Amino acid sequence: MTKKRWSALLLILVILISVAVFLFRVKKEMVDFRVNYEAGKRMSAGETLYRVEDGHYQFKYPPFSSFLYLPLSLLPLDMAEAVWYGIVLVSSFLIFYLSFKLVPQEIGASPWLKVLPPLVLARYFLRELQLGQINALMTFLLLLVAWLLVCEEKSRSKGRGILAGVLWGLASGLKPYALIYSPYLVLKNKWRTLSSGLLLLGLAFVLPAAFYGWKGNLEVHREWLSSFSHSTRGLLGSQDNISLIGLLMKWSGSYRTTVWLYFLLVIFIAIGLFFLVRKGKSVTDPQVLDFSLILLAIPLVSPLGWDYTLLSSAPALVLIINSIHRYPKFWRVFLGIDLAIISFSIFDLLGRQVYSRFMSWSIITLSFLILAGYVAYLRIKNCR
Repeated sequence: MTKKRWSALLLILVILISVAVFLFRVKKEMVDFRVNYEAGKRMSAGETLYRVEDGHYQFKYPPFSSFLYLPLSLLPLDMAEAVWYGIVLVSSFLIFYLSFKLVPQEIGASPWLKVLPPLVLARYFLRELQLGQINALMTFLLLLVAWLLVCEEKSRSKGRGILAGVLWGLASGLKPYALIYSPYLVLKNKWRTLSSGLLLLGLAFVLPAAFYGWKGNLEVHREWLSSFSHSTRGLLGSQDNISLIGLLMKWSGSYRTTVWLYFLLVIFIAIGLFFLVRKGKSVTDPQVLDFSLILLAIPLVSPLGWDYTLLSSAPALVLIINSIHRYPKFWRVFLGIDLAIISFSIFDLLGRQVYSRFMSWSIITLSFLILAGYVAYLRIKNCR
């Protein structure tokens, strides 16, 4: 059988499995998507997006995010869920496609290494699909920004830098954690990208006025900030919060101590990233390493980083696996143990008590911090 036929059969098999997963498992859940679907309906009616009576299932994104769900809210819920499931699924595939495009396979490396990153992160992508979350789409957009900037560096095309900025501004309007790119853009003198992104971000702030009027737009943004600030503190110590501030809250038990330590830690991380970026000026094609670290840092630095947001570590993991031979033998073994912890930290496998203790100790956060160390090692080694 030819390679094309094998590829066609594999594609058909993947589609059939994906449809079966949606019909028999995911369709019954997707609770987060339903919250966002309702936000789209509320925006079209000019109603407030943030309601106390929604409780835990309160809409938490900026008002502009509702535009993403506005067309879907015009469809019946079942059909909208199917469309969103397809969007998340395609975004997940494109994350790995772009990751492998950005990180060319090393000469002599086994093609089977390409299978490992999706397998290690499978549970995070499956959880994303199960909830109907937006993080896979966000990671794809930010990875596309990285790809455009890498291409711009090679071809000196101004248009790609501007398009990268538009996509970055769009991502930032949907979910503010994308703003983590901004210091890097300043540091690398990507002024066209930064200015086009900020222009799009300004447009994202203004657009909800089409449904709320100008005064109503200001009010709905105030409601968003108030809702976010009030709900965040109670979720910092949540078992499933894998962020650094979540780790500190679980370990210290003191909100004030946690906040101070968190700010000091973020400053330390920022200085570390600045050092790595500046030190790597002489490195050929350094942006792949830079963006891998930044995307890995997003769920760790964000105050509310849930376990499924760790899917943004995909390019970092592809980079690490692809460069496995560059690490000393001891650290390759240690990496294997770390990846096993990341892969098999599953509720159904560990059971309620063990899983609860595992998450309360923030072991998964430490595991991904270790991955950040592996990427940093490559950056430092390439600078020598």
